[in-house]
Amino acid sequence: MALSAFPWVPLASLTAFAVASGYLMSLIPLALMPLGLPPELAAWLASAFYAGLLFGALWSARIVTRFGHRQALVLFMSVLLLSIAAMATIKAQGVWLLSRFVAGMAVAGVFVTIESWLLIADSERQRAKRLGFYMAALYGGNALGQLGVGYVGVTGAQPYWLIGSLVTAAIIVPLFVRHGEPPQEMGPVEHSGTLRSIRKAAYIACMVSGLTLGAIYGLLPLYLAERVDDHQQIGAMMALVIVGGMGGQPLLGGISTRVNRVLLMFYLSVVGLLAIVTIMVANSHWWLGVGLVILGGAVFAIYPVAIAYACATLAPGKIVAATEALLLAYSVGSVSGPVLAHQAFSGEQGLMMYLASCLLSTAVYMWIAYLRGRRQMPNLSAA
Repeated sequence: MALSAFPWVPLASLTAFAVASGYLMSLIPLALMPLGLPPELAAWLASAFYAGLLFGALWSARIVTRFGHRQALVLFMSVLLLSIAAMATIKAQGVWLLSRFVAGMAVAGVFVTIESWLLIADSERQRAKRLGFYMAALYGGNALGQLGVGYVGVTGAQPYWLIGSLVTAAIIVPLFVRHGEPPQEMGPVEHSGTLRSIRKAAYIACMVSGLTLGAIYGLLPLYLAERVDDHQQIGAMMALVIVGGMGGQPLLGGISTRVNRVLLMFYLSVVGLLAIVTIMVANSHWWLGVGLVILGGAVFAIYPVAIAYACATLAPGKIVAATEALLLAYSVGSVSGPVLAHQAFSGEQGLMMYLASCLLSTAVYMWIAYLRGRRQMPNLSAA
């Protein structure tokens, strides 16, 4: 099989998964009070999910290596489906925390499998193109899933049936279609030297992406509940964040191959800061929506740029290990993000202050790293 064959199987599975995931992420914090569960549980559920993501990132690549990309994807999606069934059946804090932890482990496997499947390509240009399709499918599906909050609701069994059906669809595609899987010889994980080959800026960016996105998914619905009127508007506003992230992906794929990626991550951080200021001072839903779109476009772009930056010079056999390592960095940030934002930044604008502090520190780091890289280039040329 040629590597250049378009990998529509993982993208189709990802799209169904992303719609389900987008709905579930907003459903969980909004469903707590109707079920008699404390709202404070939202931050712990988000952290439990990302703790599972962290744990899953430690061994997901081994599963991919042993079973191959297609069978591993079916396995991970099936575990996710079981965790959703447990939440739908038993409405108790302990069960939900355990289910979200298990779901995090499964989702880590989904990301490692699909990202490595797509990044095993013939050229950097093809990798960038595939990554653009990946992020568009992920964020587009997430945005569509947000609409379920308003049109399907957050109470009763119907939301869980819909989410479970979408995950089942994500299982069926790779279960019955064998087209496009990377050859087995491309699959073995090469940890030797891989971690040292990944640039430090990529690790930092993935961790910051986790710190910000973990808090956005876990706490932004609660922040928006204080500023808009009903669940349908919350779902629409969350969709705007993800639409912003999706909208920039077609441009990002081309720009990231032409612009220094460290400098690009600096620009993204600055744009994110401007978006946060817009959100904080917004005096209408229109301006709030504008700020959320820009915030999504900036924050959601950091992770794929970091992935492309890290994998640009790696051999195909090292890509699975690289995606695992970067997902691990993302997970470390994601685990602490929701709880840190909830506890360290209180008040009406606490979440925005937390996001601003993350992006400001990232902008400073990336600018210093960019200047340091420019100073080193003449020395390399002279040598």
